[in-house]
Amino acid sequence: MGQLYLNKVRKFYGHFEVIKGVTLDIKDGEFIVFVGPSGCGKSTLLRMIAGLDDVSEGDIVIDGNRVNHLPPVKRGIAMVFQSYALYPHMTVFENIAFPLRVEKMPEDRLKEKVEGVAKILKLDQRLEQRPGMLSGGQRQRVAIGRAIVREPEIFLFDEPLSNLDAALRADMRIELTKLHRDLEATMIYVTHDQVEAMTMADRIVVLNGGDIAQVGAPLELYHKPANLFVAGFIGNPKMNFLPVTCTAAGPEGVTISFDGQSVLIPVEPRADLVGQPLTLGIRPEHTVLGSGDLNITVIPSVIERLGINTIAYAALPTGEPYCALLSGSAPAKVDTALVTGVKASDCHLFDAQGIALERRVELTAIEPLAALVG
Repeated sequence: MGQLYLNKVRKFYGHFEVIKGVTLDIKDGEFIVFVGPSGCGKSTLLRMIAGLDDVSEGDIVIDGNRVNHLPPVKRGIAMVFQSYALYPHMTVFENIAFPLRVEKMPEDRLKEKVEGVAKILKLDQRLEQRPGMLSGGQRQRVAIGRAIVREPEIFLFDEPLSNLDAALRADMRIELTKLHRDLEATMIYVTHDQVEAMTMADRIVVLNGGDIAQVGAPLELYHKPANLFVAGFIGNPKMNFLPVTCTAAGPEGVTISFDGQSVLIPVEPRADLVGQPLTLGIRPEHTVLGSGDLNITVIPSVIERLGINTIAYAALPTGEPYCALLSGSAPAKVDTALVTGVKASDCHLFDAQGIALERRVELTAIEPLAALVG
């Protein structure tokens, strides 16, 4: 079992509250990703689960047992850090075997477990080499092997890929996802990289200022963000936010006014919205050249050509930044007016407090990446 329950967990450093009463239920075998900007508390929360930082208030419960006062070694967890933390004078075999030697495991059993883990991680031909002879990705696999060999109930990863180059990070994302599928273990993964979060997680926990902004499957957070913070954090390039005014609200949705245009947005209405300022959210990838239900003319100041896509950056007359993600061959030019359109059904609406009005979209049931790779 690898079930974890956080019950109103709080962390203070002096009078400063870093974690603000987080409650979260993680099921056995889930791949959970903590994501958020620097300083949001994601690594602190992970260290509290690991037992490396004390809990100021609340409970950490693993498989029904409160573990607040247990040392890390007694919690049934293993942690992989951002730094590989390998012993440079030891071989790959001895680095992986180290926790088993601490437990005084018999040599024949130890050898069997280390070789089995090395085979899973494709390190079986590297067992006699030292870390200095390995690539960054191989060193990270050794660190992961040292965690796997203990057969923990829960794996904790603290930004394990941040020291790797972009291509290697992509490869390691796939390897970790396959590993989760093969081990069927509970994994909690901290990252600031939303691509890692979207591609690896069963559920994403978005943290903001020490509290949970939203928990959900990757596509749920993408299509139905609960608030402005999540909407702006999930998605790359980030969502455009435009000030609009509500002119009507009825069974079919909410009608907004923007730049002389009136558009019906299919969201759940509220009685008190008419006449109120709202925020319209448009993802750059939902814009097209030409007309749509809502049309926005911009003059790009920067154009990025990525081959598969063209990204146009501009500012609206009201001062808000605006980004359009277009096809790679889009005829966009700097300082030349560009007419873009968006469908009403692709738009998001947020009230004056930044809370999303629920969109009327059905989320397609797509299996997590773990079920699709390998």
